[in-house]
Amino acid sequence: MRVLILSDIHANLEALNAVLAAAPAHDAVWNLGDVVGYGANPNEVIDRVRGLGSIFVRGNHDRACSGLEGIEDFNPIAGRAARWTRIVLSAEHTEWLREMPHGPVMPDGPQVSCAHGSLLDEDQYVTTVRDAWAPLSEATTRINFFGHTHLQGGFATNGQEWFRLTPQYGSRDKAEEFEMPLRESGRYLINPGSVGQPRDGDWRAAFAIYDNVQMTVTYCRVPYDVKHAQSRIVAAGLPDRLAIRLREGR
Repeated sequence: MRVLILSDIHANLEALNAVLAAAPAHDAVWNLGDVVGYGANPNEVIDRVRGLGSIFVRGNHDRACSGLEGIEDFNPIAGRAARWTRIVLSAEHTEWLREMPHGPVMPDGPQVSCAHGSLLDEDQYVTTVRDAWAPLSEATTRINFFGHTHLQGGFATNGQEWFRLTPQYGSRDKAEEFEMPLRESGRYLINPGSVGQPRDGDWRAAFAIYDNVQMTVTYCRVPYDVKHAQSRIVAAGLPDRLAIRLREGR
């Protein structure tokens, strides 16, 4: 089975469309949360992803934008975007967000899990090997997909040494991929990166392909129409910073 792994779309319809157009043939789609927030097309993005599959885990913006919890812990820009999203979401889409499951979920048996943040805390950012130690040490699954940080890559251990996983690309403006084998002796935390708001200095939309027969993860980047996504944000009256950062990849 080949699985398209998506995370942190953040209502960026242009980025999502580019990813779906560029993604190689796959048998399933797993979504790691934060479908909405920040971007200007929450209803359209939800419509699109609902038709892709049934494996979802909720993100913190999914909870906040659907009213499941407050936005007191959000920074002012994120809070403003969440309030705007609450207003424009349809009742059906709000309810769908509220019903998204808490991660981790295990879509492919006892070997694989999907979460938004840490396996131990859906809101925890896993950005360092130190952050990865506890969730990966306690995980019952060997291959674990997560999002939340908007940083493509991840972490691995063979039980003695710990490694940061960082895909290597040759450009900043073309579609590219980086294949990584999954070793039997390894345990993994794998982040496909953010579809709609990358923060690793690369503006291109990020995603991954997991192959459970070849036992590989292929990290992918694809360019998209950033100007159109930016113009939608500005036209919606959302903070300009949300438009500017799309080109910066920060």
